Amino acid sequence: MTPEVSIVIPAYNEGSQIVVCLDRLLSSVVSPCEVLVVCDSPDDTTMPYLHEYAERNQRVVPTLNTYGRGPANAIRFGMDQAKSSVTVVTMSDGSDDTAQIDAMADLVRGGAAVVAASRYMRGGEQVGGPPLKRLMSRLAGLSLCWFGRVGTHDPTNSFKAYSTSFVRQAQVESDAGFEIGLELVAKAKRSGARVVEIPTRWMDRTDGTSNFKLAKWLPRYLRWYWVALAPWPMKQHVRQPLEEQ
Repeated sequence: MTPEVSIVIPAYNEGSQIVVCLDRLLSSVVSPCEVLVVCDSPDDTTMPYLHEYAERNQRVVPTLNTYGRGPANAIRFGMDQAKSSVTVVTMSDGSDDTAQIDAMADLVRGGAAVVAASRYMRGGEQVGGPPLKRLMSRLAGLSLCWFGRVGTHDPTNSFKAYSTSFVRQAQVESDAGFEIGLELVAKAKRSGARVVEIPTRWMDRTDGTSNFKLAKWLPRYLRWYWVALAPWPMKQHVRQPLEEQ
């Protein structure tokens, strides 16, 4: 069956926790889907559990990233493999409300280029997480919504649904952290593409350790923050063909 939604999950040494993630996701998504779980290395502890799961459920596609290490490259690789017209990015740590994926995909099919699951709009909530990261994310989101008019109160949340054709036209440049979500919101705003949001409840992971590197990735977030705000034309990035990467 041709998938209606391609779900991309970057994973790094999740081990058996990926089983919990996939059980929860596949029990909550009604649409025919493919789930591309993307790891950087065949030695990643996620891989044995992932291959075993895929033998039982053909919707799950173990995917080995060849674009370079890091979550941005893993997400971009997964997006490039997507077979459906809607691509959803969600995390492997259980922080996202995957029961919202069908509704988000419907909004994309209704004409949105980006659908953001928003912690900071009315009805949204964030539970847990490092206080400094929470404060910076909230301030960035609200300021971009009020002054940049980007279409969402929460552009930095990675949990988003995209028009696959928009993603490929946008030519993703991010290559390190989780800034892809902010990059694509900024590019949608600058190109006049439609961005919508729905409230979500985000919960910090209860098992394992977060791989978010705030100090290292902050400059990359700031770059796309200013792109979203800037009044001057945006220089179009041209990505190399896949075989040249």
